[in-house]
Amino acid sequence: MKKIAKEKLALLWELLAHKATLYFPLQEDGAVNFAPWKNGAQVDFGVNSIVPPKNVFFPQAETYLRFKTGAKRLQLESVEPEEKFILFGVRPCDLASFNILDKIFLEEPTDGLYAKRRRLGTLVSMGCNEPGETCFCTSFALEPAFAPGADVMVWDMGEFLLWEPRSTKGEALTAVINELLDEAAPEETAAAVRLRDTTAAGEAAAARQRGWNTEGLQEALRGKFNDELWEKLYHRCLGCGICTYLCPTCHCFDIQDFSRDLEGERFSCWDSCMFAEFTLMTSGENPRPTQKERVRQRFLHKLLYFPSKFGLYACVGCGRCVRKCPVHLDITQVIKEAGGVVSGS
Repeated sequence: MKKIAKEKLALLWELLAHKATLYFPLQEDGAVNFAPWKNGAQVDFGVNSIVPPKNVFFPQAETYLRFKTGAKRLQLESVEPEEKFILFGVRPCDLASFNILDKIFLEEPTDGLYAKRRRLGTLVSMGCNEPGETCFCTSFALEPAFAPGADVMVWDMGEFLLWEPRSTKGEALTAVINELLDEAAPEETAAAVRLRDTTAAGEAAAARQRGWNTEGLQEALRGKFNDELWEKLYHRCLGCGICTYLCPTCHCFDIQDFSRDLEGERFSCWDSCMFAEFTLMTSGENPRPTQKERVRQRFLHKLLYFPSKFGLYACVGCGRCVRKCPVHLDITQVIKEAGGVVSGS
């Protein structure tokens, strides 16, 4: 395991930025979100980003085809990503969300743009030193301070970052910056192990205080499609879609054409199952006519349909929807009321 002193981080950023586009959690106007780094940008590893970094692989809006008509001909030009990039400082919960998105975009029929970005990207994950107030990742079998799918794992140890390459991409990235790295002493490596243990224990203790877990949840939800639970919950929902836009695993999108004169482009953009027009058909029929059906679909998809098909809950416990829902329609409340076993019962 390696380490890098924090006084060398500015050199590290510059060195990495010369090799690939470098994404960091950057602070701007009091908010922290992932964006391309540039000189003078304020990197902030203190909190998780407001918007998840999924938009690096799955952009909120993306042109993938340009077209031009004329002289009885239609010219088509595909648009594909080409630049390598480094996503630095991804929390373990967000990194786990990429594995969930892979189930959607990398299985047949494969999304070629997403697949290419996955190949072009190198993932540097930063372990959490302590769980956030609204975090519940351990309830979904994740570790706050460790991300199995990372190319490089780093931990903030105060005066330095511990650096551990964990893949071929990670080894290649380490070779690029090796001049800035020192060997970590055995006691420093041991400190990272203790950090993993203490953060996991702390989050597990918080989970016990919340009074629920996911044991037996799928079985309980299978009988609740017509349950009055949804009648109770949906009245609070505004249909604003903030929960889906801030969720690292939500992946609904729409496809639109924009044209002017003889030229135009086809693009995809995020959509939301919380919107009334999401399932509206051209006939005027809508299989989810009220917010009740939309709320039910969101939670059943994450907690029943997706894990039944892929073996993974479509939630990583990042807590963004808990923090930002304006009416506090809390997924943890839904889990508990829908049948999540009370801890210790």
